[in-house]
Amino acid sequence: MTQSSRFPLLSALYRRAEGLSRAAVLLGGAMTLASVLLICFDVLARKFLGFTTGGADEVSGYTFAISTTWALAFTILQRANVRVDVLYQMLPVRLCGVLDWLSLVAMAVFIGSLTWYGWDVMATSWTQQARANTPLATPLWLPQGLWVAGLIWMCVVLALMLVRASVALVTGDIEAVRELAGVRSAVEEASEEAAAGERIVAGERA
Repeated sequence: MTQSSRFPLLSALYRRAEGLSRAAVLLGGAMTLASVLLICFDVLARKFLGFTTGGADEVSGYTFAISTTWALAFTILQRANVRVDVLYQMLPVRLCGVLDWLSLVAMAVFIGSLTWYGWDVMATSWTQQARANTPLATPLWLPQGLWVAGLIWMCVVLALMLVRASVALVTGDIEAVRELAGVRSAVEEASEEAAAGERIVAGERA
């Protein structure tokens, strides 16, 4: 019996988290693209039309920070984060499962600490009504709040992953632990690249 069939609610929450994280990545990508277009327009307008929109560099900085934190959850769900696996491939399967679980714990501790201090920075800006020392005079709590929200979502996703990985580890489902948090194998990466190539070819034919 698979973990999905034994714990349907947990699996449903996990799938929902994956869907929301994917949507967040797409939105972050759209925001980044919009900021690039804004900068291009600002440069061209300054060169040929003699005026500037003002604040393009500031907005692009906020956009980069916000889109980065909102991409973290999807990154960890896809196991795209960097891990050193020199010895990992040579260790016993069960030990690898324990190490995968510990890697999630370590990530949760790090992201939790970062979120705590990020919230403190945002709360201070809110309390002091701090504004950016720029022409836009942006209330700093606004971009900082969106930035921290991405970190909070990362914490939620990590908590869900930890619960699911812990259940799998306790029940002896090491394969499920590796699928959740293990280092991606060369075969998995090659399969994904092949699938991406097929999608590109299919799109060109269409």
